[in-house]
Amino acid sequence: MKACILCGGKGTRLRPLTFERPKPLIPLLNKPSITHLIEHLKTEGFTDLVLTLGYLGEMIEDEVKKIEDIDVGYVYEQSALGTAGGVKNAQSHLEDDTFMVVGGDHVLDLRLKDIYRFHEKNDATVTIGLICIDDPAEYGICDMDAENVIHRFLEKPQPGEIFSNLVNTGVYVCDPEILDWIPEGEEYDFAKNVFPALLDAGIEIDGFLVQGNWTDIGNHRMYRTACKWKLEQMPARSNLSSSRIRDPVMIGDNVTIGSSTIVGPVMIGDNTTIGDNVLIGPYTTIGSGCVIQDDAHILTSYIYENVYIGKGSIMFSSIIDNNSRIHDNCSLETGTVLGPGVVVEDDAILSGVHIWPGMTVQQGKHVKSDMIDQ
Repeated sequence: MKACILCGGKGTRLRPLTFERPKPLIPLLNKPSITHLIEHLKTEGFTDLVLTLGYLGEMIEDEVKKIEDIDVGYVYEQSALGTAGGVKNAQSHLEDDTFMVVGGDHVLDLRLKDIYRFHEKNDATVTIGLICIDDPAEYGICDMDAENVIHRFLEKPQPGEIFSNLVNTGVYVCDPEILDWIPEGEEYDFAKNVFPALLDAGIEIDGFLVQGNWTDIGNHRMYRTACKWKLEQMPARSNLSSSRIRDPVMIGDNVTIGSSTIVGPVMIGDNTTIGDNVLIGPYTTIGSGCVIQDDAHILTSYIYENVYIGKGSIMFSSIIDNNSRIHDNCSLETGTVLGPGVVVEDDAILSGVHIWPGMTVQQGKHVKSDMIDQ
């Protein structure tokens, strides 16, 4: 089975994490999110893939080439083409058979084979994967009848406009003729342009309620959500025997841990050193090559590679990019995001702020607004 993965976006809402990497390469359980996506597609039987690439696309191509037992084509966009325009740009890879479209920023464990088989048995030109979400205001919603036929769409509804909580996941199964509805070389979107045009022309669009977990990592909150449920699925047990390590915990090679407490789900990468009296709480990942000094507290946070955290520093619900250094007795509060190479000097307090790459927070400073390198 064939799938098109859309990877052309710049990920501006995820800055400062996307200055040095494209969004599909943001770490999720210490490996790129697109690797998780492709591994799931492969499990579901999708081994013929084409990736649409734009911003830092060469980095994505280099990473995907490490994955075995898949056939991958790469198509580059010279300018932003939108979801449908990106698919049109890959037409030569898609025009001979039914194909699935997924976003390169999707994190999911949906039963994708089910929606593909459903589409094959029905007459619609396109079938949209749908899920139910309590608060659909940030998404596109659909009105679907009991026969699985979709009658209307609305993108990001305002209060009073919400007629359904069936959310468009951006997972589509398409017949090749849908390519005829997309102009070449233009920025064009499925939900805003193609689907309304199909409905106006009386062409059937089906919906399919897929089972499982799904989110895109369009912003930091969504990213933290994806990290949390992926950690919840982690079956691993620690390879260190200690009453102070409570599973599920996955610990990499050459990891040193002092007399500290770790409560899973937690993942710790290779070659990381953790001192004494450190508390690492549930829903935390720590990358490779990190140093966590004595008396630090790390709760519900996502730390990338080669990060240093000094004595007595605390953080909760924070994201720390590669090569950052947090000195002693610092406090990083909920929503704090540090770009790569940030330095936080002793006794600083960061109150849910975003710090651009390479910047320094001075000793004792209480930062209440984003630090952006203009």
